[in-house]
Amino acid sequence: MHVAIAGNIGSGKTTLTALLSKHYKWDAHFEDVDDNPYLNDFYNDMQRWSFNLQVYFLNSRFSQILEIRESGKDVVQDRTIYEDAFIFAPNLHSMGLMTTRDFENYFSLFNLIESFIAPPDILIYLRASVPTLVSQIQQRGREYEEAIRLDYLKRLNERYEAWISTYNKGNLLIIDVNENNFKNDNEDLGKIISMIDAEIHGLFQGDKA
Repeated sequence: MHVAIAGNIGSGKTTLTALLSKHYKWDAHFEDVDDNPYLNDFYNDMQRWSFNLQVYFLNSRFSQILEIRESGKDVVQDRTIYEDAFIFAPNLHSMGLMTTRDFENYFSLFNLIESFIAPPDILIYLRASVPTLVSQIQQRGREYEEAIRLDYLKRLNERYEAWISTYNKGNLLIIDVNENNFKNDNEDLGKIISMIDAEIHGLFQGDKA
């Protein structure tokens, strides 16, 4: 079982990954944030470091997917390889923060990598308004995130919604983080778990059919 959690910066992906890992006894695969050598530089000078950062993420997530596949274990994953390709890189390109040459090079590399991987069994999308994202980003207090602009989060949200509206690679669950406080409310977390249980049941029923 491979469950992946998608969502904008500050939507709660890491928190939900940890909670689901604990509940289901699944292996948790987290986004490599603390050891990322480009993040600080990127937020200080996006135009200079955008391509480097996106290639780093692409390599990191491809390695993670291979590790998940080889482990044969049930896994919950914090962020997907698709988000970099369909949200973050195109957004940087449209904002003039990544050249067309670099973007085309990056996307060609992504297309090659995608041909070798399988999508998650279940994708969970955490939908959150910009005020909710800002509140949660401020709560965790990462220094390099203090420079994130509101219009940047808004642009990302728009791209997330466009991507999710056409997502057809597998089972999809959408959680409205504005209405569901799974971090602090066990009842809200229980609602998500019930949704996942129903999807898992459906997947296994499908295998038997």
